[in-house]
Amino acid sequence: MYDLIIRQARLPDGELADIAAAGGRIAAIGRVDSPARRVLELAGCHYLSAGWIDGHVHCFPESPIYRDAPDAVGIAGGVTTVVDAGSAGVDDIARLRRHADAARTEVRALLNISRIGLATQHELADLADVDLPLALAAIRQHQGFVVGLKARLSGSVVGQNGLAPLVLAKDMQHQAGGLPLMVHVGNTPPELDDIAALLESGDILTHCFNGKPNRILDGQARLRRGIVAAIERGVLLDVGHGSASFSFEVARAALAQGIYPHTISSDIYCRNRVSGPVYGLGHVMSKFLALGMPLPRLIDCVTIRAADALRLPGKGRLAVGADADFTIFDLADCDAVLADSEGGSQPASQTLRPLAAIVAGQVWPTAEGKTHHVFHP
Repeated sequence: MYDLIIRQARLPDGELADIAAAGGRIAAIGRVDSPARRVLELAGCHYLSAGWIDGHVHCFPESPIYRDAPDAVGIAGGVTTVVDAGSAGVDDIARLRRHADAARTEVRALLNISRIGLATQHELADLADVDLPLALAAIRQHQGFVVGLKARLSGSVVGQNGLAPLVLAKDMQHQAGGLPLMVHVGNTPPELDDIAALLESGDILTHCFNGKPNRILDGQARLRRGIVAAIERGVLLDVGHGSASFSFEVARAALAQGIYPHTISSDIYCRNRVSGPVYGLGHVMSKFLALGMPLPRLIDCVTIRAADALRLPGKGRLAVGADADFTIFDLADCDAVLADSEGGSQPASQTLRPLAAIVAGQVWPTAEGKTHHVFHP
């Protein structure tokens, strides 16, 4: 007997399938006639994908600046796995992990290369806070929870240190065995071209569609040569929407040139979750749907591509043996105008409406999902 069978789920490519879970893993895909302790009948009316992964959130409840609860940015919005992107450094990573272990959402972390994490807005202004031996010890101690590193390369963060924090981050990355490195870009200095020149295959450039002068486009709205070269080297572009880091104008221009994000993340925390313009990962995804991104590619950006970029084993795939993490959602018809972080807007005729997060076979309906008969006991 299976623990859970989801019958006639509509996959992002439009195909219908039954999916069975047992012991927290996917046990069968296709037509499943066996009994189960719980059955969800979707009848082809609702979409199902591998569980959504938000690879850039801030969910450390004790953070003095960017804080939230893991489940508020996770299962409440249909997201099964979140990755806290640098809220904690060495000094606080154990406390973040205690909150993560108590959550229903799967939580992983990118360790801030500054030991103080986001205790201030300028955590890399003093390079003495980048302590390589302590960081390597924390990575070993929290192996499996710490899945990568985070370095914020904005002028307001690094002060007079320019590119020096990124050089230290790359050294830390190499000594830690090549963990993923996510690099935040914002206001100058340092210049984006100089940042990009130091990035290697697999490094993640977040806030890639920001509307600041340090954007990926040149003065003629063409992709900067340094970014072209970085993408050719295998550098990954991540959205990291946030309160001030997403521009429809930049995204439209990039997509028109065939430059799509590799991963879509929200950079969510309590304020931009409640007051916008983020609200949730599904809302950010809806903006790319409105820009014409095909649904299967959109879903890949929060499932298989996110899992591969952050090296999350068992996540992001609808395959026998993978973790039984799923997101059930609808495409809701609407007549909406969506907002970016720069005062820009985009009309939308459909939005993604998450109905449930299923983590290791356990069903957690969203607020909207609870009103639907399929999730009644």
